[in-house]
Amino acid sequence: MIKAIAIDDEPIALRVIEHFCQDIEGIDLEKTFNNAQDGLNYLNSYPTDLIFLDIDMPQINGVDLYKQLKQDSVVVFITAHSDYAVQGFDLNALDYLLKPFTFERFKKATDKAKEYFSQFSLQKTSGHIFVRADYSLQKIIVDDILFIEALDDYLKIHIEGQKTIVARMTMKAILEKLAHSGFMRVHRSYIVPVKKIESLRNKTIIIKEALIPIGNSYEAEISKYFKDKSS
Repeated sequence: MIKAIAIDDEPIALRVIEHFCQDIEGIDLEKTFNNAQDGLNYLNSYPTDLIFLDIDMPQINGVDLYKQLKQDSVVVFITAHSDYAVQGFDLNALDYLLKPFTFERFKKATDKAKEYFSQFSLQKTSGHIFVRADYSLQKIIVDDILFIEALDDYLKIHIEGQKTIVARMTMKAILEKLAHSGFMRVHRSYIVPVKKIESLRNKTIIIKEALIPIGNSYEAEISKYFKDKSS
């Protein structure tokens, strides 16, 4: 079951979302908020899979609210202005709904959410992950990843023999996707697959031609890991 909330300053819009969700299996609309700050406070305290989020709100713009989130929820932006759709896609939103939207259009957005979370659960044992980049879900073979680099609000996923993929997500989120796949965070801005490390030298990891720094706070853990492996 996908845990969802809706945030919109228009009570009518919230009632429409509630009504539509009642007729869609797999979506549990746990809360609705017509006050953006209340919605943000809830999201900072309770894990939520999916957010239906209005963009044009008086207290906090929906785009700004999404940028402030501490958790990695999937978002469907809702707006009465088509110009805002570009902002939503710039943040790799799952979808955007232009008011007034029909049940069929709403269901299309929730179907995307179901597909996304279905792929997320399958990828844990399948040897690949899916990330949202360039306005679509992109499949990445885990064994092909050379290293992952944080860049502001984005990640650059460096892949052997392929174009680097840039995705808007956090280090925590990508580590969850790669759990039990042999990846290690070695710096606040870098994650590496242990088996791809060719050598360690002067607090630097070498993978292919890349020189990846080891952060001070990660040095002891990395040294212990390789010491245990060599003993």
